[in-house]
Amino acid sequence: METPAKPDSNLDPALSRPKSPRSKIIGGVIAVAAMAGLGGLAWYLTHQPAAPMPGAPAAGPGGPGAGGPGGAGGNRRGAPATTVGVATAEKADIPVTLEALGTVTAAATATVRPQVSGILQKVLFKEGQMVKAGQVLAQIDPRQFEMSLLQASGQRQRDEAQLENAKLTLERYNTLLKQDSIARQDVDTQAALVKQLEGTVMTDRAAEGTAKLNLGYTRVIAPITGRVGLRVVDIGNLVGSGDATGIAVITQMSPIDVEFAIPQDSVPNLMQRINENAALPALALDRTRTNTLDSGKFAALDNQVDTQTGTVKAKARFGNDKSTLFPSQFVNVRLELRTIKDAVMVPVNAVRHGAKGDFVWVLKEDKTVTMRSITRGEATVDKVQIASGLQAGEKVITEGADRLKEGAKVTLPGTGPGAGTGHRQGTKAADGTAPAGEHRRRKEQAAAQ
Repeated sequence: METPAKPDSNLDPALSRPKSPRSKIIGGVIAVAAMAGLGGLAWYLTHQPAAPMPGAPAAGPGGPGAGGPGGAGGNRRGAPATTVGVATAEKADIPVTLEALGTVTAAATATVRPQVSGILQKVLFKEGQMVKAGQVLAQIDPRQFEMSLLQASGQRQRDEAQLENAKLTLERYNTLLKQDSIARQDVDTQAALVKQLEGTVMTDRAAEGTAKLNLGYTRVIAPITGRVGLRVVDIGNLVGSGDATGIAVITQMSPIDVEFAIPQDSVPNLMQRINENAALPALALDRTRTNTLDSGKFAALDNQVDTQTGTVKAKARFGNDKSTLFPSQFVNVRLELRTIKDAVMVPVNAVRHGAKGDFVWVLKEDKTVTMRSITRGEATVDKVQIASGLQAGEKVITEGADRLKEGAKVTLPGTGPGAGTGHRQGTKAADGTAPAGEHRRRKEQAAAQ
């Protein structure tokens, strides 16, 4: 049998005894009290007021920290005024424009196809060159068409000779009829023969004219003025009017059109200007909208709204004298509808939106601000029109408006305490220490926070 182990006589009897529940509770209370004491000490150290600078006035009831209107960020009495940016409302003429993405389309495109079939003998153009309407572009073998013309001419001459003979015979028959020497039936038969031969001669003349046309069609000419594309057929091939690709494609480059879409909400304003017979200038801009490719004018508006996009197609025409626009090119179109004269303009960042609508902070003569409700008008890239609520010459706040309240005192850049005297704020003195004004400003900002 195993004998129970005896306790070591060398161990401390107090360590060998288990701790009582009462000892555990007392230890936990002591730990919580120590942590609470450390937290209180940390709060006390972080909320101690800053020691006043030598020579600085003591904070009184109206000093930093005292509540009341008139200061920045709630305008506590004695707190420093907020430094803001200011701009003056000015009058200017602003254009009302529509901008859209457009596609350059040729005013006319023609596929050059021969009108008769034959062997292509000559190609008289260079790929990509500018051609004029009526210029000869290619030559088809004309020999078979020359023979057809000779044949038609010979047939016409033969029938004309027969007609002349028939007319002479009819005259003789008429003379004999007057002498009662010939039957009336013979005269009528001869008259019918003359009319028949006259019809035959007319048909021969038409055939001869057709042969002349076919001979002329062997010279393939340009139907329009423009730039000719790449040649799709070579010399020696049999060409005809049924060829789908033809010989080449001519695209009119000047003038040239740009098709674009405008929102349906802008159609009434555009239609009003169209009904006034106004010439609406248009600009074609590049992809970045920084360079103007060409200038033109509005040409036409479509007659229905696209139900899928809610837009209406429009077209502007450009001279394209420098060939800066190319068919199927994407450009940005800027269409000027009208110009607003003497519009009151302010920077975009001066206009703010609140629960009651748009407003601006107006700077008064006593360097305080007031909230003014306004009506926004047209806008440009960096400025916006104030349609009502503001007059030209009034000053508005552009920066620092988030910390303002009604009647708050503000400071303009360069007019704060110590501005223009001694060292500039934010710079160090010659001995490497910050000036007294800088220490005072930092202390006041810390108190205001």
